[in-house]
Amino acid sequence: MTELFQVRQHVNPLSRFFQLPLVLPSPDELFENSKLPIHLDIGCARGRFLLNMATLETERNYLGVEIRKPLVIAAEKERKELGLTNLKFLFCNANVSLDNWLSNLSIDLLESASIQFPDPWFKRRHQKRRILQPSLLISLAQALNPNCKFFIQSDLIDVIEPMIYLIEKSSCFNRCAGLNGFWLDQSPFAIPTERETYALINNLPVHRALYVRNDNPVPKIESLVR
Repeated sequence: MTELFQVRQHVNPLSRFFQLPLVLPSPDELFENSKLPIHLDIGCARGRFLLNMATLETERNYLGVEIRKPLVIAAEKERKELGLTNLKFLFCNANVSLDNWLSNLSIDLLESASIQFPDPWFKRRHQKRRILQPSLLISLAQALNPNCKFFIQSDLIDVIEPMIYLIEKSSCFNRCAGLNGFWLDQSPFAIPTERETYALINNLPVHRALYVRNDNPVPKIESLVR
């Protein structure tokens, strides 16, 4: 079995180690040209999607955050070997450390964000381990200006449906209709993720949804907690 098709190992984001907040570097510290618009990929895994995108689109900065440190180390090693200065990988728990980083971004710097094939915490009692929590969604909605994009996809309907519920409950995003009226038929990105490639090769359904930030104010977190 090649590395492309290896099963991802979960970590518990609620464990004490992953609850320690980290101070993430500013764009000035991350990128050679910190004025370029940023795409944020949350849960970037091994990072090959971003490695390819940063190579293809040099007019944009890419930031991948991932909770599994060995994957970040491997991705960073490859990034340095490729000499990509418009890309950076950071180890962190997105629901603990991203809020402060997003709140300190300059206006108009975050152009888009994505969550692609997140770890499947199916059970209701594990819902607090899911990557898209109300606090993270609020932070994204505050950092994304109107017309900026938020893309999600998964090959598991039970994983993406709670994400859609939370996004639409916030009223901060308008959903872009797909050709079939609901799901997008293809990703808005030119490069597929590793899991996306695996799903397509094995004829697994891929559920995709693209949202655009609207003018609605960001709600209080209490309104998004079930």
